[in-house]
Amino acid sequence: MVALGCFLFFLVSFSSFSPSYFALSDIEAASIARRQLLGNNGELPNTYESEMTINMKFENARLKKAYVALQAWKKAIYSDPTNFTANWEGNNVCAYNGVFCDNALDDPNISVVAGIDLNHADIAGHLPVELGLLADVSLIHINSNRFCGIIPKSIKNLTLLDEIDFSNNRFVGPFPDVVLELPKLNYLDLRFNNFEGQVPSALFEKNLDAILINNNRFHSTIPESLGNSNASVVVLANNKFYGCIPSSIGKMGNSLDELVFTNNELSGCLPEEITKLTSLTLFDISGNKFVGSLPQDLKSMQKVEIIDIASNKFMGNVPKNLCTLPSLTNFTFSKNYFESMDETCTPSQSKQVKIDGNENCLGRRSEQRTEKECFPVVSKPVDCSKGHCGVSREGQSPKDPPKTLTPSKPATPTTPKPKPSPLPPVASPPPPPKTLPPPPPVASPPPPIHSPPPPVHSPPPPVASPPPPVHSPPPPVQSPPPPVHSPPPPVASPPPPVHSPPPPVASPPPPIHSPPPPVASPPPPVHSPPPPVASPPPPVHSPPPPVASPPPPVHSPPPPVASPPPPVHSPPPPPAPVMSPPPPTFEDVALPPTLGSLYASPPPPIFQGY
Repeated sequence: MVALGCFLFFLVSFSSFSPSYFALSDIEAASIARRQLLGNNGELPNTYESEMTINMKFENARLKKAYVALQAWKKAIYSDPTNFTANWEGNNVCAYNGVFCDNALDDPNISVVAGIDLNHADIAGHLPVELGLLADVSLIHINSNRFCGIIPKSIKNLTLLDEIDFSNNRFVGPFPDVVLELPKLNYLDLRFNNFEGQVPSALFEKNLDAILINNNRFHSTIPESLGNSNASVVVLANNKFYGCIPSSIGKMGNSLDELVFTNNELSGCLPEEITKLTSLTLFDISGNKFVGSLPQDLKSMQKVEIIDIASNKFMGNVPKNLCTLPSLTNFTFSKNYFESMDETCTPSQSKQVKIDGNENCLGRRSEQRTEKECFPVVSKPVDCSKGHCGVSREGQSPKDPPKTLTPSKPATPTTPKPKPSPLPPVASPPPPPKTLPPPPPVASPPPPIHSPPPPVHSPPPPVASPPPPVHSPPPPVQSPPPPVHSPPPPVASPPPPVHSPPPPVASPPPPIHSPPPPVASPPPPVHSPPPPVASPPPPVHSPPPPVASPPPPVHSPPPPVASPPPPVHSPPPPPAPVMSPPPPTFEDVALPPTLGSLYASPPPPIFQGY
């Protein structure tokens, strides 16, 4: 069933003439995630080994288990265009393509399968639970293939596994927590897949040297535990991380060499702790929503070679000491709102450093933003000293908008007053006021109105996703073939997943149209109140309402208050004739005739039909 499930998926994918088959769509990814591709939750049954019956001789029991695992894996492969696994036959597993054997760490006298490297084989299939039998494997490199489904939990049995490179495939589902159960894991590469959801804080608690999870669909804040990581390379680019960079990042000063957060939805000011990253050589946070000014004490980053902060909303001045850092070779701060910079940051003055400061607000310099573009941002400076954090993400902003709706609530309290009034007719309107609460909900859509914007900006990042991979590969680039650093090969993988982020962008807009109706709702009631007010014996009340007609519910009480002394107001009857039409309608209690609505009392409904 597993093979059949994935096979049908690929059959549908390749039947399309569009290039979309290079990456999973949101619907396809969700579909595969929902289907359980692995039996028994991806675990090996306790009785598995006792059930193995193989009529072959092996040098030792471990090679026999490896044979079972590799044969199961071969059966889970349904497309091998280069026949990479064609020789996976017989009991000599050490001769299989991509399989490497070595002496066992706990017994030098026996040979075991120590590594598997299927990089760039273009194989389509899934990972069987039997992989849990490869207990002596120290590395698994399968980047740039078409493996789909989820990561089996049985790999937690690979207690010697040091390197995992599952990049550039089609794996789905939430972050594979099972990899965090591997005691010896040092290198984790999950780039260019379709993993989604939150990233566990435990990821940064684990002793990993490289954390490469860029170009997936992760959507969460960056855990505060980030600073507890000893990793030298952390690449989270091209996902949908939001919020601020945790201040705990300062604790990574002596270990972090490369930091790439490109093309996410991160915001707020940069934490001052960034200046403690003294070992940093690559710093790329381009394509986010960072605001405020840059930390002034960046001179401590003496080893940094590349700084890219383009496409954010930084403003103020470009620190003088930033352009003169001794190791700096490339500084890009284009598409921001900087208003000034030192002469040392001009391309003509810096011959050894490639500088790009286009599309800022640097006055008469060439290729800058117009005053019209700059003013809205520059006129509202952000004071980072007050702990401004961009967690005011649109997803959370709705909490504030609702507060603006509270004014409407006072209308409801006033309605009770009419109730005491002796006039039965007058009492009828109150019920409608109770319907006023609905309006607030109707107005709730506004929050969504603000949320759409963010998504609108998210698409761009994916477009620029190719660049990031350029940075992330560096660490692994050194060892594709060998078991140690084969991960680099994924460098060519970027293209496929690049299309994944965009899809979810356009969902919020719909609600934007719903709010308008409520906005116009107040006016209409102006006509409805007259009828009911005039309905009581003393039509005298009809005139007053018109005066304060806009908020019928609010001013409706006054009439009742004055109702006790109807005789006093009896003189005004003359005006009543003016409102003669309403009285007749009152007798039927169906005031709608005037407005063409079913119920004159509830303002909201009236406007909807208005």
